[in-house]
Amino acid sequence: MSSEYDDDLLLDFGDDEGEDNEWLTTFADLSMLLLVFFILLYSMSTIDTQKFSDTFSSVTQALQGKMDKISTSRISREEAGVLIDQAMMRRQIIESQRKVFAEVKTLQTKKGVEGLVSANFEDGVITLRVPGDVMFQSGKVELTPKGVQLVQDLKDFFIKHKDQNIKIVGYTDNVRPSGNSRFKDNWEISAMRAVNVLRELLKMGLESTRLTATGLAYLNPLYPNTSEEYRAKNRRVEFILEKRVSGK
Repeated sequence: MSSEYDDDLLLDFGDDEGEDNEWLTTFADLSMLLLVFFILLYSMSTIDTQKFSDTFSSVTQALQGKMDKISTSRISREEAGVLIDQAMMRRQIIESQRKVFAEVKTLQTKKGVEGLVSANFEDGVITLRVPGDVMFQSGKVELTPKGVQLVQDLKDFFIKHKDQNIKIVGYTDNVRPSGNSRFKDNWEISAMRAVNVLRELLKMGLESTRLTATGLAYLNPLYPNTSEEYRAKNRRVEFILEKRVSGK
């Protein structure tokens, strides 16, 4: 009687152990996802690098033995390592761009640029905005002398930071060109303005591989196109700086 009872206990225990292994796999996946999630949070924060490295090393050592036992996990250690490396690289890019943006603040005090160029920093991308009316006459796509001078002032900054790709984007307001205009629409005007700025930078010595030009017409307005003041602010040229990744 006792023997049969013991056998039943052993059998039941074996079944429970199998079920335990199933949930352990899911738990391992969840743990790894949480770890990657916190790494991503770190990449967007300002945590002390040395402190994080020490903490991460401790966590890795603590998990090392347990992760070796879980070979059925759908997220491998290699895949998790790639995600972590990507997050760390993103972190480094953002920190590097933050230093460049600090120099933008100095650029904005330069004679000829002061009061004309606004700047924004978001997720590692630096955007310099210049009013379109400063660089172009109404309905025209050729740079004014003042526009050429402004590009000249920005050129020195661009040449100094050779690790930056520069996307030049032209914008207009939502008012269609007049009937006697040689341009069909605002798309053509915004595109030609961006191209002419690009050509000016090429003449000043910037590498063509760093530059692109795009016209977005009335898209992405900074303000509603409900008044002449707002429409003037929406007419602009943007220089979008992104760090060049090694190999590109």
